Amino acid sequence: MFLEKFRLDGKVALVTGGSRGLGLEAALALREAGAQVAVMARRASFFEEARKHLPDALYLEGDVRDEARVEAVVEEVERSLGPLTVLVNAAGVSWGAPSLEMPAEKVREVLEVNLVGAFLVSRAAARRMKERGYGKIVHIASIAGLKGEFPEVLDAVGYSASKGGLIALTRDTAAKWGRWGIRVNALAPGFFPTRMTEKVLPKAEAFLKAFTPLGRAGQPGELGGAVLFLASPASDYVTGAVLTVDGGASAV
Repeated sequence: MFLEKFRLDGKVALVTGGSRGLGLEAALALREAGAQVAVMARRASFFEEARKHLPDALYLEGDVRDEARVEAVVEEVERSLGPLTVLVNAAGVSWGAPSLEMPAEKVREVLEVNLVGAFLVSRAAARRMKERGYGKIVHIASIAGLKGEFPEVLDAVGYSASKGGLIALTRDTAAKWGRWGIRVNALAPGFFPTRMTEKVLPKAEAFLKAFTPLGRAGQPGELGGAVLFLASPASDYVTGAVLTVDGGASAV
């Protein structure tokens, strides 16, 4: 009875930023649960590695900042695979620099991708989910959106601001869209080894060991189960929630 609630057989899922890193892990988890998966990324060249792990996905090139392209991608997903049930917003960028020297244009770029882009894709998906009275939207936020970080650990003020905004977007759209059966939740991962963290993680490891209850960064395979929970019927009475996957870092 309970395990069946984690199945997504016959459902259609779109994962932005799903060609690598945590986005690819999310896509793999959804596919393993039975969903048909579409992957969106900025460049077609990003799909090469993903195809090795997810050969039967629908791959669509597009920038989440491009409103017209976002609408076209969601339309193509529904035309090719069927009604969209699950959206995972994992597309994201970052820029590191001391906060007093952070270029304003880089803050704008990060906000446009991580926050505005997530809103544009969510809006396009929610318009269709509303017609059917059901949908799941999962944002990949970060614990950087829940608390401040010492510069020795993470010096990317635009990234932190964007993830805090994404958490606020999660709660507000959950309040507004719940009446149409649309559940909106967020995951707030701690440090995981990805392309985005490859330069940050080595200097943060000593801090993680000392101040994270589990004493380490996340490992590949430790986020997908949380994605699946929020994307599946197992969480049908959960909306507006922010689930931390951080080894306890946000608890201390």
